[in-house]
Amino acid sequence: MDRGDASPSPVVSVGAVVPPHAPVSGAPSAVAAVRRTAATPMRAFELVEKVLSYDPDADEGLINRAYVYSFKAHGAQRRASGDPYFTHPLEVAGILADYQLDAASIATGLLHDTVEDTVATLDEIRHAFGAEVADLVDGVTKLSQLELKDGSDKQSENFRKLLLAMSKDIRVLLVKLADRLHNMRTIEGIRKPEKRERIARETLEIYVPLAERIGIHDIKDELEDLCFGVLNPDARDSIVHRLDDLRRQGGDIIGQVVTSLRQVMLEGRVPAEITGREKRPFSIFRKLQRKEVEVEQLSDVIAFRVITRTVRDCYQALGLIHSRFHAVPGRLKDYISTPKTNGYQSIHTTVIGPSRRRVEIQIRTEAMHEIAERGLAAHWEYKQGGGAGTDKPQYRWLRELVDILKHSRPEEFLENTKLELFTDQVFCFSPKGQLISLPVGATPVDFGYAVHSEVGDRCVGAKVNGRLVPLRHVLQSGDQVEILTSKTSNPSPEWERFVVTGKARARVRRFIRLKKREEFRDLGRAMMQKVFRQEGYDFTDKAFESVLGQFKAQAVDDLYAAVGEGTVGARTVFNAVFPSHRPPPPAAQPGRDGAKVVPFTKPRTGKPKGKGQALPIAGLIPGMAVHFARCCHPIPGDRIVGIVTTGKGVTIHTIDCETLESFSDTPERWLDVSWEPGATEEAYSSRIHLIMLNEPGALGGVTTVIGKTGGNITNLRFTNRQRDFFELLIDVEVQDDRHLNNIMAALRATPSITEVKRARTG
Repeated sequence: MDRGDASPSPVVSVGAVVPPHAPVSGAPSAVAAVRRTAATPMRAFELVEKVLSYDPDADEGLINRAYVYSFKAHGAQRRASGDPYFTHPLEVAGILADYQLDAASIATGLLHDTVEDTVATLDEIRHAFGAEVADLVDGVTKLSQLELKDGSDKQSENFRKLLLAMSKDIRVLLVKLADRLHNMRTIEGIRKPEKRERIARETLEIYVPLAERIGIHDIKDELEDLCFGVLNPDARDSIVHRLDDLRRQGGDIIGQVVTSLRQVMLEGRVPAEITGREKRPFSIFRKLQRKEVEVEQLSDVIAFRVITRTVRDCYQALGLIHSRFHAVPGRLKDYISTPKTNGYQSIHTTVIGPSRRRVEIQIRTEAMHEIAERGLAAHWEYKQGGGAGTDKPQYRWLRELVDILKHSRPEEFLENTKLELFTDQVFCFSPKGQLISLPVGATPVDFGYAVHSEVGDRCVGAKVNGRLVPLRHVLQSGDQVEILTSKTSNPSPEWERFVVTGKARARVRRFIRLKKREEFRDLGRAMMQKVFRQEGYDFTDKAFESVLGQFKAQAVDDLYAAVGEGTVGARTVFNAVFPSHRPPPPAAQPGRDGAKVVPFTKPRTGKPKGKGQALPIAGLIPGMAVHFARCCHPIPGDRIVGIVTTGKGVTIHTIDCETLESFSDTPERWLDVSWEPGATEEAYSSRIHLIMLNEPGALGGVTTVIGKTGGNITNLRFTNRQRDFFELLIDVEVQDDRHLNNIMAALRATPSITEVKRARTG
């Protein structure tokens, strides 16, 4: 079992167990204490004494001033539950004191809502409490718009701000987690069920994985269980009742196992503390879903801890336990030699214990246990007067998220960061022994980007354990990975299909985006050159500088890219540059059934009939650019329909094109069009899918048949290569659907071809 599945419910003495659903706090120092109520809030001197108990040099004056300032600022404000609002920042400060944070963090907990919810300003905070506290308050000021709405640029931007603030000072995240923990503890005060569910869902998807990433598992587990109670109360109640039944039926299981383990340690002369605890209901629920078993079949409803003094004692304890009890194969995980990214270290093993029960045991030192329970706060650098930094292993993921931020569009950012937050890990090594942790399912490309962005960009191949492997090869823990690079190589668009890390996906998408822009820019420039040449003008880049604002372009290259992409017409740009040069509008021509047909210059490649070739389609809107859909490749003889897109013109599809389903809710964009007589005088691009035998001369036979039947191949691509067969997509210029059918009939008559059909996609 991974540490992420374990739940730090209150540690108990030998032979006793406290259910995780009992009304006790998950905070470290609150295990034996009763949580305060709004009627008896903590007083200033109590908070100061609590901080001084672990930091005698703390600035108690700062805490007292923050207490009074927050109390006065919030005044008569009330929470949704009706409690005085001041109880919230006070409880947040108490949670931070439980984690023994510095005085600046405690003051921030008291002040974190003053700028957002009162008339206080950040300048006032800075003047009264100094720059350090003001910066922390600024970073933690409630980001109330972090709702999980798909496609919300505002949500992505707020998440960016949160991560940037965290990257400057990790205490921002600690205060934010304490804030969210108290809000979830008091969420029943919110009357609207849909609002409670939204907050719980947001907590589960953003704050829980953030808490896990910095190793504060008791906050992570309590948040999960509180969210579980909001989002699925019936399931939680059911698991609680099942656990109560098991406890009554099983007797003193805790006592039996602890006694046996203690005896093993005594005989082996390994000093150790033995504890046992139940998992929280949410953790049990998640495991039941993953394993599809009943509660009674789980081996780790209760987790046992063996806490030793040294790393050597950990491995000696493991040997003693395995020599006394039968180990369950495949259930040993050593996170001491390969720690998790959040710094967690422990040995996990499952054995057949007393009464033939499967028992999970976690073995770790006292220092490891402290980090496992309290994460980053267990070795907080501010206690020793250090500054905020991101050099520890726990912060590597944060630096990578900031790197993703730099290379992602707003709509991509949340997707890519969630890839980073919700991951199980595999551990791989570089040839020099550097340990790289990656999500399960990661590939050599992900490994390359984890080493360095340039290594990922220049990757051309990989060796895993000394053997060449495909770049889509899935890495396993313990693999040694060597990335082969080339200075002339660039990311491949194919990589986006198999990379799993947010950093790799963001870099690949960025390259594709820039590459497409370069192609559109070059195409647009060529189109403008052609228009200038046709009208007898000398082409210069400078000619477009005066009209950039008219087309909302920052630079001439941006305007070229817009022309190449089709969002702006080349002729429209030319007319803007030379407003006095306006040719007379084309005369309308009578079409079929009396429809008016306006000649268009055909915006596609092919064999033009001549200068100013008219597009023979009836029903088009004058003045709009026209494109043929690449998803269905319409040709004369097909039933067609036009789809209007603002800024791009009209796209012609076949009436049976699957893409049209996406426009079913916008009938106003549909345009009734049809082919005009004479459409067959020009070549139109169509696509054929065929399967042929892998034998000498087969491909030559295909091209010969197409050539003899009057077709012109413009593109050919292999989509699948097998030992006996090849699959191909061939773009062919034809006159109409009858011409295409003749070509396909001739291909079917060829012995080396086993299947021929018209390709409607790809």
